Amino acid sequence: MIRSKPDEEEYWNSSKFSAFTFDDEDDEFSSLKESKRAVNSIRLLDDDDDEDEVEKVSWSGEPVGSISWSIKETASSTQSTIRDQGFPKIDTTPTLTKQGSGYSLSSLFKGRSKAGSYPSFSECLNEVSTRSFAPELRKPKSEYKDFVSDWTPEETVRRMRTGKAYSLETFRSLKDKLLLLDEAVCALDGNVITAVLIYLKKSLSKEIISRELMSREIALRHYIHYLKEVGEQKLLLDLLRSLGRTEDMALLQYREHLNIKDEVRRKDFLKSCVGLPFAPDDATHVQDHYTLLERQIIIEVNDKQVESKGQTDVFKKYPRKASILNMPIITTLYYSCFYHYGESEGTYSSPANIRQTFKISEKQYFLTVLGARAKLKAWFDVDSLFTTKNWLGYTKKRSPIGFHRVVDILQKNNAPVQVLQEYLSLVEDTELRISLAQKHKCHDIIIDTYKDLKDRQQLIVYRGKVERGSPEDRKIEALLNNTQIRWKN
Repeated sequence: MIRSKPDEEEYWNSSKFSAFTFDDEDDEFSSLKESKRAVNSIRLLDDDDDEDEVEKVSWSGEPVGSISWSIKETASSTQSTIRDQGFPKIDTTPTLTKQGSGYSLSSLFKGRSKAGSYPSFSECLNEVSTRSFAPELRKPKSEYKDFVSDWTPEETVRRMRTGKAYSLETFRSLKDKLLLLDEAVCALDGNVITAVLIYLKKSLSKEIISRELMSREIALRHYIHYLKEVGEQKLLLDLLRSLGRTEDMALLQYREHLNIKDEVRRKDFLKSCVGLPFAPDDATHVQDHYTLLERQIIIEVNDKQVESKGQTDVFKKYPRKASILNMPIITTLYYSCFYHYGESEGTYSSPANIRQTFKISEKQYFLTVLGARAKLKAWFDVDSLFTTKNWLGYTKKRSPIGFHRVVDILQKNNAPVQVLQEYLSLVEDTELRISLAQKHKCHDIIIDTYKDLKDRQQLIVYRGKVERGSPEDRKIEALLNNTQIRWKN
């Protein structure tokens, strides 16, 4: 369609942009005039018009409201108004494309007052809050599930086991809390059970917890273990008392003696524990513990004085290396056999008194005495320990332990060969006796055993193992030449 010349001029004058012309008459002044006219025509447009129908364009040809336009408008607002400036320079830098969302930075630069001031920051925020952000800025709905706290007990326990975020504060009623505890017990996860119990401890009274845990044995064991670990002794005692578990309560109270360092205070504490409702075996143990510590204190005080005076040979030759206080009963018996052997039964330090007071078995008593006296090389005491007399007055060696064990203990304490041979001959098993004799090089025992067995061949074989011309060699030769012995082979 071809327009006439007047129509064509009207078209270019009413356009957003001024037309390019090669006329010499279009000087700088006329260009500025046309530009101002274009600006005025833009300002007359209503701000509420649809952006799709009217596109606002800045001096640089960029859409009004775009990010780049807003930035430039901010920079130019600190200067004088456009009327006091010359023709604006065209920015040749690339411009940003128009944003597709309904919100842009241009909203922060609209509505300037007559004095040229901008709206306050709070007003801008109010305007921003009324707008909806683009859908791509929102998180997926599934991600918000981690911040929702209306899970069921099953879902909560599952999240606790898998290490995800969870909340126990939403379980407010007693019914919901117990359902959560039961679900944690069914999961068989100790950490989850303990975490739930800690929450119940914070949110329920101790009476309610005691009542509900009576029927939940697994949860009760975890709760008792937790209270022991954190050291809440009073609360644990109250719990056991409310459950009627008096024996456990007594044992827990007795266990406190481990935290008492002073022996006299510990003895007094143990004395107070004697009357607690223990089981029969435990009551005997506590009574013995108190009696033993009381006796150890007496022995320690007396032996310190004797040792400091230096008038007793055993303390001078074997000085004490440690205190006897808080030692076990067998250690105390060994100490008594080492330093106080032979004392009358009326003294607290007498081995016989200790054996009778604490009901030490015969076997344990023999082993302890043998070890202590063999350590001192007191072989006469060792011999008298095993020597007994029958009703006819004959002496005989008897031992509640096997004589092969006696030989091992004597050998460890470097007993002489004569002592070893005496007890080796009392070993009833022939093969064991020969094996021990070979181990400890007791030749006479081996020779006499083969003689009793009338085994000439074994005696000849063993003669090749002893030194030629030695007393053992001569003894074997004499036996082999003895015509009165009836050999089996």
